[in-house]
Amino acid sequence: MLPQAGQARSSEAGEAGAGRRRWLLPFMLALFFTWGLATVLVDIITPKLKSLFALSYAEATLTQFCFFLAYAIVSLPAGLLVARIGYMRGLVLGLVVMAAGGLMFAPAARVGLYPLFLLALFVMASGIAVLQVAANPLVTKLGPAAQAPSRLTLAQTFNSLGTTVGPAIGAWAILSHGPATPPDPAALAPEALAAARQAEAAVLQTPFLVIAGGLIGLAILFWSVRSWVREDAQAGAVCGLGLDLLRRPRLALGAAAIFLYVGAEVAIGTLMVSYLEQPRVLGADPATAGHLLSFYWGGALVGRIVGSFALRYVRAGAALAACAVAAGLLATVSGLSEGPLAAWTLLAVGLANAIMFPTIFALAIDGLGERTAQGAGIVCVAIVGGAIIPVVTGYLADHIGLSFALGAPVLCYLCIASYALANLREPAQEGATSPSGAIA
Repeated sequence: MLPQAGQARSSEAGEAGAGRRRWLLPFMLALFFTWGLATVLVDIITPKLKSLFALSYAEATLTQFCFFLAYAIVSLPAGLLVARIGYMRGLVLGLVVMAAGGLMFAPAARVGLYPLFLLALFVMASGIAVLQVAANPLVTKLGPAAQAPSRLTLAQTFNSLGTTVGPAIGAWAILSHGPATPPDPAALAPEALAAARQAEAAVLQTPFLVIAGGLIGLAILFWSVRSWVREDAQAGAVCGLGLDLLRRPRLALGAAAIFLYVGAEVAIGTLMVSYLEQPRVLGADPATAGHLLSFYWGGALVGRIVGSFALRYVRAGAALAACAVAAGLLATVSGLSEGPLAAWTLLAVGLANAIMFPTIFALAIDGLGERTAQGAGIVCVAIVGGAIIPVVTGYLADHIGLSFALGAPVLCYLCIASYALANLREPAQEGATSPSGAIA
């Protein structure tokens, strides 16, 4: 009788834990939305900082460089740390660090120095890197392992929702304020120039302070429900940065695929406005081209909504291969055509991009068990592709034109398709990533 009673209590506890995990998913969706909103504001503040400090294009792009540099520096240590403290505490840490970056915009604006804004962005991105390491694998473990790509795609859908509404919010809160003519360094005395920059930079404080407040609220929420997820901590068994995991082809090639995907996505998004302004494409003015860019990011949102359901019935590798081939074909058609066809085929790449990041991520960390956090850290380092591939594409655009420069993203998509097809030939290792592993 006693063993039966013990089994009954264990069963009840397991059911209660599963119920709490289901309630945790909406909180995770709110988290993904918030960090998507914060991330996309980097695209909004870049032109503001460029005019405010009279920067060249190269100097202005240091915002993206510092942002993506954080992934390369922080992700591996974050993987080791999350492996030791657990996913839930890792979420709280990432939120606190990210909020600290948002709060740093206040002193940066008061002092009016560009390097302080870059430091604030680096700190914020460091928090996001920790969140990537903790949140993505946690979402994959909040239900059946076979549906992990679907759940992660759903979470990334809310991230896309944040990146879709973020530009409109940022344009209203940041770009619509301030003088029509930025301060001229040549026409003002140093004291007057500093005062003018401080006054105009003040508009950057409010949105990031509001975001910081929301992040602190989320941190308190996740800390209060950290007991909803039981994590079997084995700190002694997990040591080092986990670079030995790169000997696993699934993880190593998955990290390479993430590098190529993020690089291709950011490269196309960065060059989209200039591409649409070309006479051979649309000859659009900057404002119109900027509005059309929303279709690129909005396409990713729509695709992730559809993909979160489709991936319940389609093998992840097959879906990834189809989307990568479609993205490559769309970019190729765009580069070889003119007019509206060239414009809309490139904008449609956003739709094809939709499921790539979450699907690659889920495939890469499959089968890592208690070392999932370390593997996630390695994969997140590869997000630095967003700083490198766009530079390569821009270099090609300077020398052979924007249309032919699209060959760089096309090559990236073809490599991703090869990775997806390779995964189709390998059996999924569900046992090591099922909820009965590290999380119960």
